[in-house]
Amino acid sequence: MTARLRPLVTQWTYAVPVLAVILLVFTWGRDLSGAVVVLVTLVLAGSVLAAVHHAEVVAHRVGEPFGSLVLAVAVTIIEVALIVTLMLDGGDKSATLARDTVFAAVMITCNGIVGICLLAASLRHGTAVFNSEGTGAALATVATLATLSLVLPTFTTSKPGPEFSGIQLTFAAVSSLVLYGLFVATQTVRHRDYFLPITRDGEVIDADDHADAPTFRTAMISLSMLGLALIGVVGLAKGVSPTIESGVEGAGLPQAVVGVIIALLVLLPETIAALRAARRDRVQTSLNLALGSAMASIGLTIPAVALATIWLSGPLVLGLGATHMVLLALTVVVSSLTVVHGRATPLQGGVHLILFAAYLVLAMNP
Repeated sequence: MTARLRPLVTQWTYAVPVLAVILLVFTWGRDLSGAVVVLVTLVLAGSVLAAVHHAEVVAHRVGEPFGSLVLAVAVTIIEVALIVTLMLDGGDKSATLARDTVFAAVMITCNGIVGICLLAASLRHGTAVFNSEGTGAALATVATLATLSLVLPTFTTSKPGPEFSGIQLTFAAVSSLVLYGLFVATQTVRHRDYFLPITRDGEVIDADDHADAPTFRTAMISLSMLGLALIGVVGLAKGVSPTIESGVEGAGLPQAVVGVIIALLVLLPETIAALRAARRDRVQTSLNLALGSAMASIGLTIPAVALATIWLSGPLVLGLGATHMVLLALTVVVSSLTVVHGRATPLQGGVHLILFAAYLVLAMNP
């Protein structure tokens, strides 16, 4: 790609957030036709990609440990905004939306993204190589967060149904924040080398050695574009939420499919970035993206949604059903066996992808 064409290709990340805000002004509070819904959906997806791009620019500028928080917080704002937006309009039927979206994020990241990255890297390079110490720590944190937030509510007795009481929800929210904060500190400060890519001889590759930080001006522009993109995502999601729910209902699909759609949309940028890293034999980077996204989805979304229950009148159902608990348990076991040796073949990638396919089938046909 020539130097003249490259700026033209990257300018869309600046144009889309502005277009999203303009489109929001003209569509807010109005009934949308089919053609407009399609346009809004396309701009919404573009705004998600643009938001993550600008978050990465800002993160690169401020450096670690604060840089890694920028992308996670930005993506989580998008996820929470979409969840709360649909919960506000959905009433009791959207009581499980937060649970479905968070669990979908866990299955997409731990099986979908991990599986396709391991498969791509091992097919291209023979085996996928990564640091088992860092990846194991990330997996343990994800498993703990998922169990505390999504499994325990099914078995508590303070409230009827798979719901937390107020005290239990507060504990889950605070615990999620503490665990996520501890992991970020471990990943970016105390044991940063555990989460850097490694060579096939086990030597650490510092990914920042050859990367020049953007200028202050570039970072400030990206910060402004990030704000516009997030405003566009929240507002446009509000506009298309009735169409999403009616489309799922019209297709005869369970309400949980709405959560799958939200998670797939939010995690699209991480999926693309992780796959690119895997093809470059930077599997540790791919696993950092996948497990880090799962961790942020639980560790930041659950506290935010718990806070939102102050003004949300409907119930908040977090407990998983028996089928999903089996899938979660199998995912944790398989992931542990994948991580323990620090190497993976196409078989491990295929096993994770089959688990992800099983989740999709059961989500549409429980």
